[in-house]
Amino acid sequence: MRKYGYIIAEIGQAHDGSLGIAHSYIDALSETGVDAVKFQVHIADAESSPHEPFRVHFSYEDQTRYDYWKRMEFTLEQWAGLKQHCEERNLDFIPSTFSNAAVDLMEQIGVKSYKIGSGEVSNFLMLEKIARTGKRIFLSSGMSSFEEIDEAIKFLQPFKNPLTIFQCTTAYPTKPEEWGLNVITELKERYQLPIGFSDHSGNIYACLAASAIGAEVLEFHVVFDKRMFGPDASASLTIEEVKSLVKGVREIHKSRRSAVDKSDISKYDDMKDIFGKSLAVCRDLKKDDIITADVLEAKKPKHCGIDAREHRKIIGKRLKRDLQKWEFISESDIYEET
Repeated sequence: MRKYGYIIAEIGQAHDGSLGIAHSYIDALSETGVDAVKFQVHIADAESSPHEPFRVHFSYEDQTRYDYWKRMEFTLEQWAGLKQHCEERNLDFIPSTFSNAAVDLMEQIGVKSYKIGSGEVSNFLMLEKIARTGKRIFLSSGMSSFEEIDEAIKFLQPFKNPLTIFQCTTAYPTKPEEWGLNVITELKERYQLPIGFSDHSGNIYACLAASAIGAEVLEFHVVFDKRMFGPDASASLTIEEVKSLVKGVREIHKSRRSAVDKSDISKYDDMKDIFGKSLAVCRDLKKDDIITADVLEAKKPKHCGIDAREHRKIIGKRLKRDLQKWEFISESDIYEET
């Protein structure tokens, strides 16, 4: 995994149950520069029931959310094909599972990591099953307090899985005042673990800001068009937005790895000679005139007279000779005594 700026694009259910559309997302995202794609792995019978209510009642074709999850299912062979397609496109395949049965399914196709969604942080039954695989875990914190995150980390750490914690706000789309960028620093200080940012804002600004303040992993939803059917469309990025985001994140992390030494500005010496300024007079002056601030001007380039930052040293002194308007003034043009 990339040490800095690992970028996960979540397809989630944006495929709306279509295997062909799911594969189309992989192709499109492979051209954006992201490192991984994430799918949600739903097995309706294992995770839900006909009594589960809709979070957002968006569906015109599903009577219950159980029906929707059922329609989102893929077979073992189909998941294997999606994973293989990702690998052919140099993308990591990351599943977000919602049941032990989904973990069993993903283990059969040989995944290398798991994402724990915000609603699953307290599902220690599934967490233990995932932890026992030894795979990398990305743990979201969208609906969890620090106390609940503490409990989950304490539960997971004995298994020694590589662990990344995501700051996340469970709101679709997330408003700027809800991003919780301050929590990124708090999580770093509290857990001394890699910290990521899982975004639902629907724009590129939140992830860019998170990257700039030290988020090591980014995750966001993607959609071909924000007018598409589905619960996450308005909180997702388009493919073109993903391209812009990836470019920005790569630039930010390049900058963060390249410390600038402000005590060494030698590379600017030539430019400072050009842009630096020397003192001149802004009107005709006669020999023995007293120099005042209002008769001085600073003109480019440097080294044509007294340096502009030395102007106070000559205030109140007398001229040795006549000076014409805009003529540079040098040390030899003034008497030392006042």
